[in-house]
Amino acid sequence: MDVTTDPSAPWLVAGLGNPGAEYAQNRHNVGFMVADLLAERIGGKFKRAGKAQAQVVEGRIGPPGPMNRRVILVKPMSFMNLSGGPLNALRDFYKVPLGNIVAVHDELDIDYGTLRLKLGGGDNGHNGLKSMTKVMGPDYHRVRFGIGRPPGRMQVADFVLKDFGSTERKELDYFVDRAADAVECLVIEGLERAQSTYNS
Repeated sequence: MDVTTDPSAPWLVAGLGNPGAEYAQNRHNVGFMVADLLAERIGGKFKRAGKAQAQVVEGRIGPPGPMNRRVILVKPMSFMNLSGGPLNALRDFYKVPLGNIVAVHDELDIDYGTLRLKLGGGDNGHNGLKSMTKVMGPDYHRVRFGIGRPPGRMQVADFVLKDFGSTERKELDYFVDRAADAVECLVIEGLERAQSTYNS
């Protein structure tokens, strides 16, 4: 279900994370980091979206002509486990087909910096995905950014709410940049092309 059949339909790209400066550099907030970079690339600044608990940037990506796509970048401001509500409200407002929604999120079961793109599937215990799936079903795209598993006996909740380590931070900008490239490829050229280029 690679839904890009209507090239004029907008895309909604949701970076998942938690609002607030204390969470900004957490592993769980890598979706926000990718969304911020995409906003920078299209020359926009995040602003509060009316009554929705979210920040939004509207713009276009892709070369001029038939490959150019309208995109709405979103950072839910509702905390991770309630992400679905604001995103569903914005999906209705902008009339975005479900197959044109992309969630960018951290993924425990993938090595740090590795990307995997897919359409649909389970939530793998991720509260942001759980909330999205609850309100809109599972058939949206996911750009999964690997953060690896916690070391030793560290609890998952503690691990995802910690900042990236000093070694990880050396490569973080590169990996975030690559994830933003993957989102653009997905929106402009479709899932198959994005998977063959960025899935590793």
